[in-house]
Amino acid sequence: MKLLKIKDNSRQKKESFSQIKTLTSKIADKTLEQLEREGVFVFPEIVRDAEDITQEQMLLQSINDTYRTSNVMGVIGCGDERLIIESRFSGDGEDFLFQYLLDRVLDFPNIVDLESDANHNNRLFNFLLFLFPHYLKAAMRKGLFKKYIRRRYNDGNVKGTIDIARHIEKNTPFVGDVAYSQREFSYDNSLMELVRHTIEFIKRKPYGNKLLIKVKDEIKLVIDATPGYELYEKQKIIEQNKKHTVRHAYFREYLALQRLCLLILRHQKHQIGTGVRQIYGILFDGAWLWEEYINLLIEDVFYHPMNKGGKGAQRLFEGNVGLIYPDFISRNSAGRIIADAKYKPIDNIGNRDYLQMLAYMFRFDAKIGYYLYPEAGDADDLKLRMNRGSTYEANVIPRDDISITKHGLKIPVDASNYVSFVKNIKISEQIFVSSFSTTAT
Repeated sequence: MKLLKIKDNSRQKKESFSQIKTLTSKIADKTLEQLEREGVFVFPEIVRDAEDITQEQMLLQSINDTYRTSNVMGVIGCGDERLIIESRFSGDGEDFLFQYLLDRVLDFPNIVDLESDANHNNRLFNFLLFLFPHYLKAAMRKGLFKKYIRRRYNDGNVKGTIDIARHIEKNTPFVGDVAYSQREFSYDNSLMELVRHTIEFIKRKPYGNKLLIKVKDEIKLVIDATPGYELYEKQKIIEQNKKHTVRHAYFREYLALQRLCLLILRHQKHQIGTGVRQIYGILFDGAWLWEEYINLLIEDVFYHPMNKGGKGAQRLFEGNVGLIYPDFISRNSAGRIIADAKYKPIDNIGNRDYLQMLAYMFRFDAKIGYYLYPEAGDADDLKLRMNRGSTYEANVIPRDDISITKHGLKIPVDASNYVSFVKNIKISEQIFVSSFSTTAT
């Protein structure tokens, strides 16, 4: 196994990629949309609706003699070559932060050590399995998927198209039955059967039942809706779903679930990465993971509009003009606070971020703003007071009533193991949240 580790949002000399030349040639300067089409799984699934991750974003972008990475973390490979992209806030040791974000936001089991000497392909395959409950729950919020299917019958209640050949075969001599078929709007269709096959496959894993307990209600609905399930029909169901993908925009969550199920059932652990031309991997949007993690910490005192989910949309102007999605709006309207999750170092939070924050504060009559970022060093909170006056009149002075604070959550970068990391970051979380106990409530 040829393995290279790099950090997100960083630059690396092109020569450092010499050991994974084949993989690099296949992913360099390709957009995430292109990589998705070639078999790489990008999370969250609707990249076209995300602010921090877009279809045009590149995993490795050529800049002179270097490659620049973006907000994306995860693993991608080709043949026996593999590239691991870690969080830049994890220090030089193990990437415990990425592991912790997956654990908190997606409830991943703690077996995502990509450098373990255990089977790499098996661990990569586990990523797909661990994502299944999240995708199933998202799709089932739209209800069970229902579509027209053609069913064949042989009885006396003729309602559809008579099948002459089958009728002669089955009903000679004639005893009163007629062979016919008809289109029916049914829950027991190829897509729901695909989901059922995936459920049954995961159940057979040692940790399967523990993983699926999170979506037990959704699983019961799927099982009840697929009375025609037969294990031996798995390959036929896979082929039907490969040929007929979900097309309606309303059911885009089912399209993502369909794609994940096909990856799980077609690329079982001994098949992942077979062939020297095949690109495989799973990539996660670090900015999205950070924002959702911060929401878990402060959701009691902040609203959380979600762009990707289309929830909590706000407008800058009357007449539905100027659609905006501030990350966090305090629930206390009397002393409104606007907060913005930033997956970047304190020094990288700059002018464009300031202008966006001040626009949000002006819109919601807020006098206090916060940037919530991961602090991997020793920097303390930085409070910025807004100026009044003009340099032309030489009367510029800071205001006492309007301020923006860069508020970092301390990341333990020197933890010797994951258990120690979790213990230390829990302490950091308590300190981080305590800043809002009096200001936002």
